[in-house]
Amino acid sequence: MKTVERSLQKEILSHENLQVNLSVPLLVEKILKRKEGVLTATGAVQASTGAYTGRSPRDKFIVRDASSDDDISWGAVNQPIDEESFHHLYEKVMKHLAKQKEIYQFKGFAGADPNYRLPIQVINEYAWHNLFARQLFINPSVEELASHQAEFTVVSAPTFKADPKIDGTNSETFIIISFKERVVLIGGTEYAGEIKKSIFSVMNYLLPKRDILSMHCSANVGMEGDVALFFGLSGTGKTTLSADPYRRLIGDDEHGWSPNGVFNIEGGCYAKCINLSEEKEPQIYNAIRFGSVLENVVLGEESRLPDYDDVSLTENTRAAYPLENIVNTVSPSIAGHPNAIIFLTADASGTLPPISKLTKEQAMYHFLSGYTSKLAGTERGVTEPQATFSACFGSPFLPLAPSVYAEMLGEKIDQHDSSVFLVNTGWTGGSYGVGERIKLSYTRAMVHSALEGELNNTETMTDEVFGLEIPVHVPGVPDDLLYPKKTWTDKAGYDTAAQSLAMKFHENFAKFTKASDEIKQAGPVYKG
Repeated sequence: MKTVERSLQKEILSHENLQVNLSVPLLVEKILKRKEGVLTATGAVQASTGAYTGRSPRDKFIVRDASSDDDISWGAVNQPIDEESFHHLYEKVMKHLAKQKEIYQFKGFAGADPNYRLPIQVINEYAWHNLFARQLFINPSVEELASHQAEFTVVSAPTFKADPKIDGTNSETFIIISFKERVVLIGGTEYAGEIKKSIFSVMNYLLPKRDILSMHCSANVGMEGDVALFFGLSGTGKTTLSADPYRRLIGDDEHGWSPNGVFNIEGGCYAKCINLSEEKEPQIYNAIRFGSVLENVVLGEESRLPDYDDVSLTENTRAAYPLENIVNTVSPSIAGHPNAIIFLTADASGTLPPISKLTKEQAMYHFLSGYTSKLAGTERGVTEPQATFSACFGSPFLPLAPSVYAEMLGEKIDQHDSSVFLVNTGWTGGSYGVGERIKLSYTRAMVHSALEGELNNTETMTDEVFGLEIPVHVPGVPDDLLYPKKTWTDKAGYDTAAQSLAMKFHENFAKFTKASDEIKQAGPVYKG
């Protein structure tokens, strides 16, 4: 038995008050009794995460050891930490948890397809974090629970704070993955999203080794069985656009594409709540009920009604709820191969077209680029949109080199003849601060036309800077909106902003030295 397994068994799994796979009502009772959160008027539990209202990417590490050293793409995203530091910190966390009056354990799975799922367990210091894990991962049946053997363990101890001078971390916070020990160690942060995203990082390492493309995307399926994928970083609209009353939801954030088709990695949704309304997003709005978890959502003092427009705590307000809270879902969360792939970006420059159809080379260019404007609140220190490039629309969660995932996607696009579109859910009529966000109703109309095949053979015009094929007409969308320059009063200002963005694309793509000339030439035309 490994050292970490012995320590886990001794300190945690033999704890006299270990609470294993509690039901939702019992967890809610624990949360309220321990004053970890409050009950809202909708029946959801609300909890605040203190200073950490988003992910802490600078505090994320992977243990550098012989088993994974050659596989990991080391750098700013995948920071190395040595085995000795990990083991010392692990033992300190174990002793910290052993002193708690209660510890919570969730046993379940990541991966809806039984052929490829990963048995996991999540050990929590907080009951509300355990409820979060229960709602976000896949719950076992009674029979599965009885025979469950975890192959990866997440240990979350938010009140344990590291000492960087002693523990080898960058701050009091740490998220450390050891592929050798098959453990994720989290401490110093109450942001529950770290639990979810750490397992996604694990799956992004394990699945490609089994010839399965792991993807940061949402997915749904139409009435005829046609499958759509929505790639994009947080805040670009994956959850919103995949929750379509006319299509069944497969999942809202993380998927695998196997030889059999697409499957959800999760069992729930983790939706952004900023400006949420029943009118604009009825499926998400009505999914937030008993058993759901609201993170950093401000409540009415007397009414206990959520105020989704209040961003006084953070713009990164969140709701976690199980997939079954969405009426129109696929169960189990498995479907066929994608007919259409949507790349989502929230372009703060206001120069990318609202929708364009991509060639395979353009698809590979934009997949490797993974451009969006990082929105406020998703990470600590981000207070307004910043242009960012995140390879494969999920660089923070990719242990392997981006080329591994990109090559797999290219092969699957060819194999299954999938259509690919770039959709800008960002600004129009000017850059951020001058223009306005593209209306959700217009974006929905464009996506609908793309998924229905209406744009496959429609007349297009070529964008002079980005080289993208823009539909001349999309039902339900003003024609002038489709071509960004027409929406700008300051045409010279548009030219400057477009060239500025084109330059950023070129500067970013320079690191992909092994990309073919065809893919490199599929990017914007920069005249600098």
